[in-house]
Amino acid sequence: MRFRPEYPPELAQFLASLAPGTTQAVDVGCGNGQLTTQLAKHFDSVLGVDPSAEQIANATEHPRVEYLRAAAEQLPVADHCAQLMAAAQAAHWFDLPRFYEEVRRVCVPHGMLALVSYGVMHLDEHLEPRFSRFYRDEIGPYWPEERKFVDSGYANLPFPFAEQSTPCLEIRKSWNLEELLGYISTWSAVHRACEAGREDISQSFAADLIELWGNSLQYREVRWPLNVRLGKL
Repeated sequence: MRFRPEYPPELAQFLASLAPGTTQAVDVGCGNGQLTTQLAKHFDSVLGVDPSAEQIANATEHPRVEYLRAAAEQLPVADHCAQLMAAAQAAHWFDLPRFYEEVRRVCVPHGMLALVSYGVMHLDEHLEPRFSRFYRDEIGPYWPEERKFVDSGYANLPFPFAEQSTPCLEIRKSWNLEELLGYISTWSAVHRACEAGREDISQSFAADLIELWGNSLQYREVRWPLNVRLGKL
């Protein structure tokens, strides 16, 4: 997707460095395969699994990646085959107790589980107050309930594994105004607000941002904190 933030290559490299081997990784809720293909640079084989047939059909191909359509709670994977299991921006949708049962079944002894999420983006100082008001107060009520887990960096998700420390990582993009507003237009909260007849929320925010941005072709840095719950089995 054009406006999707991309995980930094350091993430896959770090995860591979802590796994007890690099034969097999499994990316659960893989979506279009963004993290899946990055892991393939470090593992002999990577399996990307997602319940959406559309996502699987449009996932990025890679010679060391196989994609399968399946639920996180019922993985078509052999017992004790993966040194790493990862779920990027997806774990808040899982039935976690059932997923964790699958993690214990699929991972090798001392294998690693990584729950990855990126939080709320940050803009330039003079844009941040207006964006923060839009995100928290205006469009905030239209986020699904599960969004709170993403906003907390998964800190409030149960995680019954020996937790490992992780480095500070972030996603960085350089976007002009069209790209930033294009990304915001993909949010489920924006879609839900429009369905409720509140297109004016996004329209008002866009008008204010146009005024604050200045030259709409100017590129500005956009940053997302990258959060990783990393556990050892």
